[in-house]
Amino acid sequence: MKNGEYRLMINGIYHWIKVEGQENNTIPLFIIHGGPGGNLYFFERTIGPLLSKERTIIYYEQRGCGRSGSPGTDNAYTFKELIGDFKELQERTGFDKVDLLGYSFGGELALEIAHALPNKINKIILSSPSLIGLKIQYLIQLVGFMSIGDTTLVHKVEQILSQQNSIEEKYLEIWKSVDSESVDRLFFENQNIAKEYRRLTEESGLVNTGLMLKALQNNPPKIPLFERLKDIHQSILIITGAQDRNSGLAISNLIHRNLINSKLILFNKSAHFPYLEETDNFIEKLSAFLE
Repeated sequence: MKNGEYRLMINGIYHWIKVEGQENNTIPLFIIHGGPGGNLYFFERTIGPLLSKERTIIYYEQRGCGRSGSPGTDNAYTFKELIGDFKELQERTGFDKVDLLGYSFGGELALEIAHALPNKINKIILSSPSLIGLKIQYLIQLVGFMSIGDTTLVHKVEQILSQQNSIEEKYLEIWKSVDSESVDRLFFENQNIAKEYRRLTEESGLVNTGLMLKALQNNPPKIPLFERLKDIHQSILIITGAQDRNSGLAISNLIHRNLINSKLILFNKSAHFPYLEETDNFIEKLSAFLE
């Protein structure tokens, strides 16, 4: 495919696609965004053009996300369907094998893709990956808010945690309680980058409906991903911010310990977005790994 933007009909849904760096003639690097339900608008305007100077990059936004169309029902967001979309997309682009860069939930989806399509995936980079099927993921974020919150937020979190309801319900209530500054401190060490992230998020006009997260929570895989990690054989680089308060070092360590061919690198000046807070270092490590 030539450089440019495309809208491809995949499994009955128009998917937004963008190709950059085709002239580099490298194994294409597919960028898999987080969320669940996020988009690539910010990535496309920051680190993406730097990566495409040396590599062929293919962006795509998942069903119901960003500039892609939505499925007919609110439940059509299972991993099986997301993997099916990727499989057809890869076939349509004409590449037998591709590299994957997944950040946050995109890292988890990249691992699911590699597990389902082992002969189609070359190398994988995971940036601050999640495991949304584990309750510990909620606990990490709750502890994260406690670590950056003021007295009011700490009291609010304590009050919610004392309630007699599920951890999922506590999680949702706390997220409804926090202000934008607290969210920025959760995600970023550098608050100037946080402001730019928020500015571009507002500029994009793209919103996360929450439907994908809800659907994935309601339709988890029969065997949790962390129990299947040992079956993934690709060479995998995990890059995690040492200050990550969202998915956290605990999740990255769990993934790293259970993969058979992975390397974990900590970025000491980063929280959940090392590719933004230490961009030069991120590109250097990614390039060396893919070479």
